[in-house]
Amino acid sequence: MSLVGGSKISVVLLFKQFNAVLLDSLFNKVNNDSMDTLKNVPLWGHIYSLIVLENAGSYTAAATRLGVSKGAMSQRIAELERNAGVALVQRTTRSVRLTEAGQRLVDLSRNAFEVIQQNFLEIRDSVSEPRGLIRVTAAVALGRQQIAPILAAFLKSYPGIRIELELSDQFTSLAQEGFDLAIRHASSAPDTHIAWTLCETRTILVASNAYLRKRGTPKVPNDLLNHDCLHYFRRGELPTWSFVSRAKKSLRQNVLLNGPFAANNSEALREAALTGLGIALLPDFSAQADIAGGKLKRVLENWESVGAFGEKLYAIRPYSPYLPRAVRVFVDYLRDSLKEGFSSEEHPVKRHSRDAMVK
Repeated sequence: MSLVGGSKISVVLLFKQFNAVLLDSLFNKVNNDSMDTLKNVPLWGHIYSLIVLENAGSYTAAATRLGVSKGAMSQRIAELERNAGVALVQRTTRSVRLTEAGQRLVDLSRNAFEVIQQNFLEIRDSVSEPRGLIRVTAAVALGRQQIAPILAAFLKSYPGIRIELELSDQFTSLAQEGFDLAIRHASSAPDTHIAWTLCETRTILVASNAYLRKRGTPKVPNDLLNHDCLHYFRRGELPTWSFVSRAKKSLRQNVLLNGPFAANNSEALREAALTGLGIALLPDFSAQADIAGGKLKRVLENWESVGAFGEKLYAIRPYSPYLPRAVRVFVDYLRDSLKEGFSSEEHPVKRHSRDAMVK
């Protein structure tokens, strides 16, 4: 094509033709090379499996996150290593660690897969209805008593969303375990995560009417020295409760506890209190229903417990540049459902059986 006296359009057409030929040659070469090197094995999914393995730390955990068997997970990594021609994973009896080559492959590939995932989520979320799986973790007592009872209304309103709720009192890495959201009772949220405040919580002393009739009602924290106290134990900590006067914040009393029972679960302590075994210090969400039902009675209401449990309930998510729509609507639902906290007389189960409108 002659450019003498030609126009800008001729130059643009020539440039496009040149690039078309160049790209066609390049893709043919890549495809031919792939045929020889990769033996027609679709390894992009295998590379993603390696990234998940690095995050999860074990074949079992990685397989669970990917929804495949442990054997299938192991086979994917073996195929990837065979085609790479180098070991990517160091296998020991106790753990799985990546080799230098494996870690380099993960580091070079992770961002690309995150971009792909973000792009896919944005396209999926552009549809009219939120959809997808939300993996949620919560403490056992909190999850059983307050979170699980309000999920039915949400799921009925969003049939395209599925929720997996894992209840555990162990604090784990959300990113490593593959959770989308954690619901935590804490004094503050971690700076490294995205966090939404759901509500404020209080720590309260409770006992059964039968126990108080038999042993009397304490008036000040030091009276607890003469009572059976049921406490939440933490390894390495003395069984002590601390209180601040609501009328005079400078007045503080620490009480060294005596009691027949301790547990690291508020449900177990509540059950012990219901049987009349002693006075228990509980999060308000754990005692709410039994106080409303008259089975437990609050004591030392003029004193505020300090340092026993968290002061707020948070929804926490590992940081990511994009928030899936399904997670967003679920967090909005939690904030609306729990905004009143747990000091009201009405239990969330009754409240949500009456009002299932969550959109």
